[in-house]
Amino acid sequence: MMATLRLFASAREAAGCGSDTFPEKSVEDLLAAAVLRYGPSFAEVLTTCRVWLNGEEVGRDAALSDSDEVAVLPPVSGGL
Repeated sequence: MMATLRLFASAREAAGCGSDTFPEKSVEDLLAAAVLRYGPSFAEVLTTCRVWLNGEEVGRDAALSDSDEVAVLPPVSGGL
């Protein structure tokens, strides 16, 4: 089983990549593995991010199955 992690904005910068795959069975385990892989700067960014599973915001205790996509979305600001 492999889930895909998609990273955006500052999460992408902290990790040094836009996507990766992980064999973990829950969102929480996947994020913990990502912190180990990408280090403290990614862990810091992650504290302010929303996490979505297959296009829907979920809790970190959500279970994963094969081909799921977990997106890490940092807060964004903008305006004119």
